[in-house]
Amino acid sequence: MTPLALAFLLFAQDPAATPAAPAEPVPAVEEDRLPTGAPKDDYQFVAWCYGSLRGYLDMHDEMMPEVTRIERQFRKPGTSLADDLKVYADMQKDGQAKLKSFQSALTAAERASVRPINVQGAAAVRAGRMSWTTGPDVTRARKAQEWMSWALPVRCERVSAQLEQRSRLMGSALKANAPRDESPPPSATEEQAAPPEKAPATETPPTAAN
Repeated sequence: MTPLALAFLLFAQDPAATPAAPAEPVPAVEEDRLPTGAPKDDYQFVAWCYGSLRGYLDMHDEMMPEVTRIERQFRKPGTSLADDLKVYADMQKDGQAKLKSFQSALTAAERASVRPINVQGAAAVRAGRMSWTTGPDVTRARKAQEWMSWALPVRCERVSAQLEQRSRLMGSALKANAPRDESPPPSATEEQAAPPEKAPATETPPTAAN
């Protein structure tokens, strides 16, 4: 073997001279993870998603003046303010559709349960809405920025679909044993406040005939 060939052979065997293998890609952050503070139980989690989304949608009118100011002030060349604002209107429509989907899953789960669970569901709905509660130190601009960048957790729709599918299968099995004259309990998404009591009617004394 010639000295030149030997040199090439040693070069190839030298770990320091061998090009490093490409690093393995860093795994992406799990988008389907459980959000911080959300309950693990599927039914309560979907109720939490409902409350969080409900809170987001209800803040639309409050946030849009500040959102419009921000979008107008920080315009990118070649973009349209009207087009960007339309995105928020489209998100409202999409959010309303998702609310109905979550409500359908929650109602199915409540009807399929052998015990009342709507109270726990209502508490989870409130907890989801409370995620939008901020302190006095949070400025309107900061709150609007958080509202603009918010997205419904990916896990919400998947768990909701699975919950409804399981609940409908279980509900079909329990339906035959349910009393026919018993009305289902209110859903966690319905108003729980009792209607105000009416004052008892007073009898009007008969007027004397002339």
